Amino acid sequence: MIIVTGGAGFIGSNLIWALNQRGESNILLVDHLANGRKMHNIADLNIADYMDRTEFIEQLESPGFLNGVRAVFHQGACSATTEWDGQYVMKNNYNYSKRLLQCCITRNIAFIYASSASVYGNGEHGFRVDRGCEHPINMYAYSKFQFDQYVRRVLPETTSPIAGFRYFNVYGPREQHKGAMSSTAFHFNRQVIEQKKAKLFEGCDGLANGEQKRDFVYVDDVVDVNLWFLDHPKQRGIYNVGTGKAETFNTVAQAVIDWHKEGCIEYIPFPEHLKGAYQSYTQADISGLRLAGYTKDFLTVKQGVAKYLDWLNLGVR
Repeated sequence: MIIVTGGAGFIGSNLIWALNQRGESNILLVDHLANGRKMHNIADLNIADYMDRTEFIEQLESPGFLNGVRAVFHQGACSATTEWDGQYVMKNNYNYSKRLLQCCITRNIAFIYASSASVYGNGEHGFRVDRGCEHPINMYAYSKFQFDQYVRRVLPETTSPIAGFRYFNVYGPREQHKGAMSSTAFHFNRQVIEQKKAKLFEGCDGLANGEQKRDFVYVDDVVDVNLWFLDHPKQRGIYNVGTGKAETFNTVAQAVIDWHKEGCIEYIPFPEHLKGAYQSYTQADISGLRLAGYTKDFLTVKQGVAKYLDWLNLGVR
């Protein structure tokens, strides 16, 4: 059996979809469906069972509970960067992850988990998997960073397959439940359909309008990295998962407009509350992935947005 925590979420549901394409359906989906709209992410998936997160955590150390499990994809977390209840965040993101990791180590189960590029804070020290670059600036980022630190301490003490991924700006199918936190590609698509224009922030930090850059990575590429490490259990550690190439918001908006063959870009005032607290640039250093042996090219924004809109607007994947 394979376990996917956060399996009804964005990346988790795409992981299960990809496992289904491999013929895998002996999957336990763990989630917390307080937001029942996430069921749309999993209605077309084939799984063996569903378990609520609370029940799953309660049973973790029960004798025989994880017998027959060969891998855990741990995607579940409180992902709200605006959540400042530190006890809640650390309980759900740090303590839960530690317990699950230890259970997997005890049984030599592959543990593949989601970290986050948010551990780099404002990115002023770069985006390398290196302690000198890591400076989280919210509780979510701190919880992810602290678990990475725990993994760093544990790795030399075990031979169990353990891999953590610092996701950059992921976009693609099954993210619509995220609402305002959905990707810019998702929002630009809606805007072009409804208003014939994509709305971008004016320039900031000395940059021209819409020229802020992020490392936008398509969710299928993220999933492919996860599955590659499942297939290569000797590769262990913490890795950035992005394309390694920053592209502008203008590029994303233009890719959406090109797909629709209509529309224009409109620049709106940069929000006052974001000034001084906005990432104008992110770019993953993916040298660790390449050293591990992962050689596949990542989709560009133009390629990924076209593929995404085929699914979003036409249902084609």
